[in-house]
Amino acid sequence: MNYPLRNLIYEKIKHAGNMTDSELMNALTKDGVPITEAELDKTLLDLEIYGLVRVSWMTKDKRRIEARLVDSTPV
Repeated sequence: MNYPLRNLIYEKIKHAGNMTDSELMNALTKDGVPITEAELDKTLLDLEIYGLVRVSWMTKDKRRIEARLVDSTPV
Protein backbone atom coordinates (compact mmCIF):
# COMPACT_ATOMS: atom_id res chain seq x y z
CA MET A 1 0.00 0.00 0.00
CA ASN A 2 1.34 3.39 -1.00
CA TYR A 3 0.97 5.99 1.77
CA PRO A 4 -0.08 9.39 0.30
CA LEU A 5 2.68 11.99 0.35
CA ARG A 6 0.33 14.58 1.86
CA ASN A 7 -0.39 12.34 4.85
CA LEU A 8 3.27 11.48 5.32
CA ILE A 9 4.30 15.14 5.35
CA TYR A 10 1.48 16.07 7.72
CA GLU A 11 2.44 13.29 10.15
CA LYS A 12 6.08 14.47 10.16
CA ILE A 13 5.04 18.06 10.89
CA LYS A 14 2.47 17.01 13.49
CA HIS A 15 5.01 14.82 15.29
CA ALA A 16 7.61 17.62 15.39
CA GLY A 17 5.12 20.39 16.18
CA ASN A 18 7.03 22.85 14.05
CA MET A 19 10.03 22.65 11.75
CA THR A 20 11.69 24.42 8.87
CA ASP A 21 11.27 23.40 5.26
CA SER A 22 14.90 22.22 5.06
CA GLU A 23 14.44 20.05 8.18
CA LEU A 24 11.34 18.53 6.60
CA MET A 25 13.16 17.81 3.34
CA ASN A 26 16.02 16.18 5.28
CA ALA A 27 13.61 14.05 7.32
CA LEU A 28 11.79 12.86 4.20
CA THR A 29 15.06 12.09 2.41
CA LYS A 30 16.28 10.19 5.47
CA ASP A 31 13.10 8.06 5.35
CA GLY A 32 13.71 7.30 1.68
CA VAL A 33 10.91 9.48 0.29
CA PRO A 34 12.06 11.10 -2.96
CA ILE A 35 10.50 14.56 -3.22
CA THR A 36 11.29 17.67 -5.19
CA GLU A 37 11.03 21.24 -3.97
CA ALA A 38 8.01 21.81 -6.25
CA GLU A 39 6.19 18.75 -4.85
CA LEU A 40 6.89 19.91 -1.31
CA ASP A 41 5.60 23.42 -2.09
CA LYS A 42 2.38 22.07 -3.63
CA THR A 43 1.78 19.68 -0.74
CA LEU A 44 2.38 22.39 1.86
CA LEU A 45 -0.03 24.68 0.00
CA ASP A 46 -2.68 21.93 0.02
CA LEU A 47 -2.18 21.32 3.74
CA GLU A 48 -2.38 25.05 4.43
CA ILE A 49 -5.61 25.36 2.44
CA TYR A 50 -7.08 22.44 4.42
CA GLY A 51 -6.16 24.31 7.61
CA LEU A 52 -3.83 21.58 8.89
CA VAL A 53 -0.56 23.54 8.85
CA ARG A 54 0.61 27.13 8.86
CA VAL A 55 3.59 28.18 6.76
CA SER A 56 5.39 31.45 7.40
CA TRP A 57 8.65 32.94 6.18
CA MET A 58 11.51 33.13 8.69
CA THR A 59 14.11 34.53 6.29
CA LYS A 60 14.30 35.02 2.56
CA ASP A 61 15.11 31.34 1.95
CA LYS A 62 13.69 29.59 5.02
CA ARG A 63 10.10 28.80 5.98
CA ARG A 64 8.67 27.75 9.33
CA ILE A 65 5.98 25.08 9.19
CA GLU A 66 3.66 24.61 12.17
CA ALA A 67 0.99 22.00 12.77
CA ARG A 68 -2.38 23.47 13.67
CA LEU A 69 -4.66 21.89 16.22
CA VAL A 70 -7.77 20.59 14.51
CA ASP A 71 -10.99 21.09 16.45
CA SER A 72 -13.02 17.89 16.06
CA THR A 73 -16.26 19.21 17.55
CA PRO A 74 -19.06 19.57 15.00
CA VAL A 75 -20.45 23.03 14.34
